[in-house]
Amino acid sequence: MNETHAIDYARYDRIRPILWTGQALELLDQRKLPFVVEHVQCHSSDEVAQAIHALAVRGAPAIGIAAAWGVVLAARGIEAGDGAQALQQLEPALQRLNAARPTAVNLAWALARMRRVLAAAGADWREVIEREAQAIAEEDLAANRRMGILGAGLIGAGSGVLTHCNTGSLATAGFGTALGVIRAGVAQGHVARVFADETRPWLQGARLTVWELQQDGIDATLIADSAASHLMKTGAVQWVIVGADRICANGDTANKIGTYQLAIAARHHGVKFMVVAPASTVDMDTASGEQIEIEQRDPGELFGIGGTRTVAEGIQAWNPVFDVTPADLIDALVTERGVIERPDAAKMRAAFG
Repeated sequence: MNETHAIDYARYDRIRPILWTGQALELLDQRKLPFVVEHVQCHSSDEVAQAIHALAVRGAPAIGIAAAWGVVLAARGIEAGDGAQALQQLEPALQRLNAARPTAVNLAWALARMRRVLAAAGADWREVIEREAQAIAEEDLAANRRMGILGAGLIGAGSGVLTHCNTGSLATAGFGTALGVIRAGVAQGHVARVFADETRPWLQGARLTVWELQQDGIDATLIADSAASHLMKTGAVQWVIVGADRICANGDTANKIGTYQLAIAARHHGVKFMVVAPASTVDMDTASGEQIEIEQRDPGELFGIGGTRTVAEGIQAWNPVFDVTPADLIDALVTERGVIERPDAAKMRAAFG
């Protein structure tokens, strides 16, 4: 049986966080999920940049897609005879979009792609950039479905898996990266049990991941971030499956804060560790994780939950939003181009040039 056709995508791929209406960009507001399903309407590139910075839209692939549509919106306010002229006028807007979230490489990648097609475009440059934004979204969805099949093929039948943050349809054009592997694994009978970390301080696992899986009829068990090592010790988990915001030339990977400690615990307990991300997340210009800029967010995000303060006044907090997992803790790196087992600089070079 061709397992590519064994997945009922109508069942396992229902959510779309980004909708281009032709007039505006509608973003499913992930700050309000799971209790309020509401869309943010963006009519300008600066509104898209603000939505990215404020985490109304999040997840590296989704950020890149949103930024591409942000360029289309920015173009509404200029007049130019060709793409090169348009690019000169659009550059400040592109730079503001790029500054919204510095760690996720997909953002810079998508904007570089929009720059490239603009520079070569003629009088039809507006149509060219709209087609390119649409292509970025469609290619992401196809890549996610491909990664789902590849990653699920590594998982033994009846396995338990643990995931961190949210890497599903909400973080992408659809289906998801790490959550796409889990969806495919459930559909094919490889995954029997799914566990999700809460993922403090924004609770993407608790608010988003388990809600997404619930929409697809997939049972998931929520755990506190601090329970992960104990869970592994019980033998309930055979794979930790996570996404990535940037993958370096040596295979080091930046992802949501808390990922690094999962990788350490997984290695100690003999649990396999899988990173799933599109090739657009690979940054061959960054040699290792030591060179990645780790975004620091407002310390106030640690002072409460859901708008209710739980910490005394006058307390200091440190709030890095990503950490870096060294390549030697990663058992499998899955992109739409294939699987790299135990990634290192040589294997990354062979795959990504």
